[in-house]
Amino acid sequence: MTILPLDPVSNSSPEALNGFLAECRDTAAEAGRPILVSITIQVDSLDPLAVLESIFEPGERHFYAERPSEGWAIAGAESVLSFTSSGPGRFEDCQDYIDRVLEDTIAVGDQEIPFGGPHFFAAFSFLDTLGEGEPFEAARVFVPRWQVARKGGHTTAVANLLIQPDSPIEPIAAKVWRAHAKFRSFEFGAPGLPEKHPRKATSIAEVGGRNTYATALSEAAERIGRGEIEKIVIARAKDVRSPAPLHPLQILNGLRQRFPDCNAFSVANGLGQSFIGASPERLLRVEDSVVTTEALAGSAERGSTASEDATLGNRLLSSEKDLREQRIVLDSIVRRLSPLGLDLRYSVRPGLKRLSNIQHLHTPVEARLPRGVRLLDMLGRLHPTPAVGGTPRERAVPLIESLEAFPRGLYGGAIGWIDSRGGGEFIVALRSALVSGKQARMYAGSGIVEGSTLETEFAETELKFRAMQEALLGN
Repeated sequence: MTILPLDPVSNSSPEALNGFLAECRDTAAEAGRPILVSITIQVDSLDPLAVLESIFEPGERHFYAERPSEGWAIAGAESVLSFTSSGPGRFEDCQDYIDRVLEDTIAVGDQEIPFGGPHFFAAFSFLDTLGEGEPFEAARVFVPRWQVARKGGHTTAVANLLIQPDSPIEPIAAKVWRAHAKFRSFEFGAPGLPEKHPRKATSIAEVGGRNTYATALSEAAERIGRGEIEKIVIARAKDVRSPAPLHPLQILNGLRQRFPDCNAFSVANGLGQSFIGASPERLLRVEDSVVTTEALAGSAERGSTASEDATLGNRLLSSEKDLREQRIVLDSIVRRLSPLGLDLRYSVRPGLKRLSNIQHLHTPVEARLPRGVRLLDMLGRLHPTPAVGGTPRERAVPLIESLEAFPRGLYGGAIGWIDSRGGGEFIVALRSALVSGKQARMYAGSGIVEGSTLETEFAETELKFRAMQEALLGN
């Protein structure tokens, strides 16, 4: 990637921008292929979700992620470059694609500010191959036309342009100039956004019925008892029908307010469908050459009083079944990342991760990034972790597809971004729903190990469903 510290927009003129883009077109003509031009500017404080609401189009791809408790949010809309893959090599394919794009990228402006430079937004499904008719691909990476992000008191806007050897420069430059002026004095407005949630569902139906879930748990318990698998995650799905269309960004706003310690996210396929949620689990982060992941498993309700909450938490910390389930996840992380040369640091005993409606056993894991190891190299090894799949992975994951009454799609998948410097963050797509018009499909799962019971696991999934259902209907 070629980096130019100059800013051809903020401290220049439309004529200078035209000249700069004409030079980029000459570069593309010499290379005989298109190049990506990424322009980064700092702007006054903006809410990226409000910006995305203002420019939202059902027929365009978008990506959004935010963790309010950590003070960051990032949004990307429209697509100038896109790539798909499937099969066991999908992570490697996507990394190779990103590398190729960056070879032909000219980045201007300060690339060192938070979320500066081009970002590649990605969504990987739970399984590495999908059947026909699925709303999302097994792997999709795209570069947005517009990107807005906030972190640490900085708001960064990025315009990404694909310059062809024969691109007409003047209309492209005019569009960038207008966008620059808009971001400098942004007027928020969300045409088409409902004034309020529907408040009441037309219907809520279990996909496959409760008997399917009970049968799946019984089969899983038998496999565990025979020693074929140690753990497997079985999920349920519910279809919610609303009397009015559901707006994914309105639901997302409710999720980020309800769950500030979670990663609120939305991924749109450009065909009118969005996958949204508020995940408690970070799958992988790379920042300043530091790798961060976590082992999250085991669940308990929150108490209505401090004493009850502490009692439930202590019970979870001493639960042999939940400790074993969480240790399976931690051992898998260590086993899969250590061969890459990561010196992983973590506590022997898990702590509690307390969310507004649930608490989990939690172990943060950290390491320095070894030279030559890239984010998607690690992600391909980690996904799917036993927190969403099972162990041994090779036996548990194929079994899930035969036991569940629905395709998971992005549920349990990996959603996140990679920047031009190799940093990025991916979350596990949990506590989520697929939104399409007046219908939403909610997903919730639980880990099955020796000692699991139908009553306990059903209650855990109901607790997880409740949060998403309240967000969907605004209750």
